Amino acid sequence: MCLWHAKGGINAMSTETTCPYCGVGCGIRITGGVVSGDPSHPANFGRLCSKGSALGETLSMDGRLLAPEIGGVVTDWDTALDLVAKRFADTIAVHGPDSVALYVSGQLLTEDYYAVNKFAKGFLGTGNIDSNSRLCMASAVAGHKRAFDEDIVPGIYEDLELADLVVLVGSNTAWCHPVIYQRILAAREARPGMRIVVVDPRRTATCEGADLHLPLALGTDVALFSGLLARLAPQSDDVAITTALAQTPDVATTALACGLREADVETFFAWFAATPKVVTLFSQGVNQSTVGADKVNAIINVHVVTGRIGLPGAGPFSITGQPNAMGGREVGALSNMLAAHLDWDRPGDANIVRSHWQAPNLAKAPGKKAVDLFKAIGDARIRAVWIMATNPAVSMPESEAVRAALLGCETVVISECMRAADSVDYAHIRLPALGWGEKNGTVTNSERVISRQRPFLPAPGLARQDWDIIADVAARMGWGAQFAWRGPADIFREHATLSGLGNDGRRIFDISALAALDDDGYDMMVPTRWPCPAGRESTARLFTGGLGARLVATPIRAPAHVASRDYPLLLNTGRIRDQWHTMTRTGKSTRLHAHLSEPFLEIHPADADGMADQTLVRVDSRYGHAVLRVRIDPSQRRGNVFAPMHWTDQFSPAGRVNPLVNGDVDPVSGQPELKHTPVRIAPFDARWHGFILSAERLSPKLAEWSTVFPSGEAWRHELAGQNDPALEFARLRDACTVPGAWLVLRDPAHALFRAALIDDGKLRACVFLGRTSALPPRDWLISLFARDRITMAERRALLAGRPAEGLVPEQAVCACFAIGAREIGAAIRSGCETVEEVGVSTKAGTNCGSCRPEIRALLAKVTA
Repeated sequence: MCLWHAKGGINAMSTETTCPYCGVGCGIRITGGVVSGDPSHPANFGRLCSKGSALGETLSMDGRLLAPEIGGVVTDWDTALDLVAKRFADTIAVHGPDSVALYVSGQLLTEDYYAVNKFAKGFLGTGNIDSNSRLCMASAVAGHKRAFDEDIVPGIYEDLELADLVVLVGSNTAWCHPVIYQRILAAREARPGMRIVVVDPRRTATCEGADLHLPLALGTDVALFSGLLARLAPQSDDVAITTALAQTPDVATTALACGLREADVETFFAWFAATPKVVTLFSQGVNQSTVGADKVNAIINVHVVTGRIGLPGAGPFSITGQPNAMGGREVGALSNMLAAHLDWDRPGDANIVRSHWQAPNLAKAPGKKAVDLFKAIGDARIRAVWIMATNPAVSMPESEAVRAALLGCETVVISECMRAADSVDYAHIRLPALGWGEKNGTVTNSERVISRQRPFLPAPGLARQDWDIIADVAARMGWGAQFAWRGPADIFREHATLSGLGNDGRRIFDISALAALDDDGYDMMVPTRWPCPAGRESTARLFTGGLGARLVATPIRAPAHVASRDYPLLLNTGRIRDQWHTMTRTGKSTRLHAHLSEPFLEIHPADADGMADQTLVRVDSRYGHAVLRVRIDPSQRRGNVFAPMHWTDQFSPAGRVNPLVNGDVDPVSGQPELKHTPVRIAPFDARWHGFILSAERLSPKLAEWSTVFPSGEAWRHELAGQNDPALEFARLRDACTVPGAWLVLRDPAHALFRAALIDDGKLRACVFLGRTSALPPRDWLISLFARDRITMAERRALLAGRPAEGLVPEQAVCACFAIGAREIGAAIRSGCETVEEVGVSTKAGTNCGSCRPEIRALLAKVTA
């Protein structure tokens, strides 16, 4: 029996679809072109985060890839796909099936994912198809398979609200999954006895709502949960438990191993032991590690041993980072998996897939995982690669080596909706794909709920959906009959049917009941949680009390690299609140840049070695370097630094972080160590700092360090360089190609240079340079771009670098409603005494809630 969520019919006046960002899987409603949360969707009940709220601002055509290209020259589909088919066929004929590969993405819909996996494993005959989920959730997959024999998340979101203790491990939930975090906080408000513990080396926004924060040393999660296991099960004879007991047998040993205070470890252990209803939610901080799979199993072990699993309010819970990471795992789009949770190592499973697909050339073994796949491209073992909906030139560790591999590869095909993406520059053949809002299919979220993604925009240019492109190439290679789908509903039924074949209940993933949906039923499908087997009952929660799960020994191992005299600091990378992956979508929104607009490095004051806040530093590792803006943060753990991973060549070429990151991987999962790379820092010796504001976007490569982003009526370009400032001032003015006349101020003695470009009385650009980063505020200058004509007084004020009206820049706080610190401060001074009262007065913090910690800090500051 399927677990259909209660829901009304589809509103003919609106389109109900799914958010394209994180794995929460929020429902979206599009009505009259307005994006809002779907109040009937079981993931979010109408709430959206700042990114989801700004989706309407990301749908422009600028930067889109709208026609096929070969060698950078626009062509037609037939010519492009003929060449793709020929290149792959010729490469396989000469070098064998393992000389080709596909690298795909959790941005694909399940139907796209299914088609590309079938194409690669079933017909090209190669296991070399991996997904960017390898960088995100592979350790969770490996841990699940070791514990449950299958990649299963046992619980559901409701458990986070029913739990009496929620433990958030390696997850800045408040910023990365804010809708889930607000559900947790709302539950605690209703039940004040509920507790929240955050286990994270950083003090993040999530910690603001926690009852206890455990800032453990990077990579020591296994020691912490092994110590907890020792407290909870001291008499067991099980090998996994006795192994844990031998490693961290008591609180003192655990605290020492993790770099924590004994009192805090004791509190955590006591709370866990005394609370039957515990959910441990974990994410990238656990997974992105050379010991990631063992971290996952150490967490699962604690729940299995104590029966805190599969029950309302109890269980280990992996929350995914991408909208369809779960769907990709269902169809087997990781290199070591077969479709429908079938397994190469399980007798008969490969035959089930081979028969269902009519694919006698099915790959004989797993293929290469992401890091090894790109290394194989680099040394020409893989000679043709097809990349879909992902940006490995930015997101992969040791990304400079990845770029070199792509540059030297014989054939690089990229299916992508964006022309302005770093990886696209390396493609010989570029294929325009549909983007969010244009695609039709399904996605599966972190609680196993399948939701429909429905199109509400027409296909732009010549763009096509990924499954359709795949089917067309397959037909050209002689397999048209096996890819003769009329639409995504046909693919979904084939996928659902496969999940039930040879499955008498031994595989939990079973959606065979949905194979009976006709086209109308598919179109109208409501959010549905699997398992959903034909003719059998199912349950929302799995592995009740640990039944059917097994323990896995998790020996304590150090990360692959440790700090040294040459590289004394440990780099931890991650996400920020308002940006997504490599910014191809969120980078278009002005308000999503307002909160944190530049790549930065968080560092403890004691590790800054005298470097001041907001200065630029060069960060070096053994693999590469970056230039980042310093943010001094006393809450940062000593010896650790943090940098976000979003910036690209399109927005800040020197601010890319993954050139720094080591490529070592977990030996079980193949997931790379994105959270633990030794680095050193030094001042970036800039001779000048500056900015350009322009009505048109300029090159992001205007200086040794630059960051570009939309800001109201203008594009803002922040710059710094090491050449002569007078020469740079002239060059930067020349870069502004819009017509007009320049007003110029030069003071070489003080390295002060200012210029404004005026056309018919309207401000079109301005260029400011100085010796230091202490430059005039940008907001009032940007406001001048909206004027039809600027006055003489404003022109004088512009060159003086001081706003005539005395305005000062406003710190952005609430991205959902574009509310700044000034407005919130005014509300506080007018009598608002709580975050809730500020919300009533200004709306700030009333949507996704991820800015509530900052509102709380403003309350403390203004009322102090």
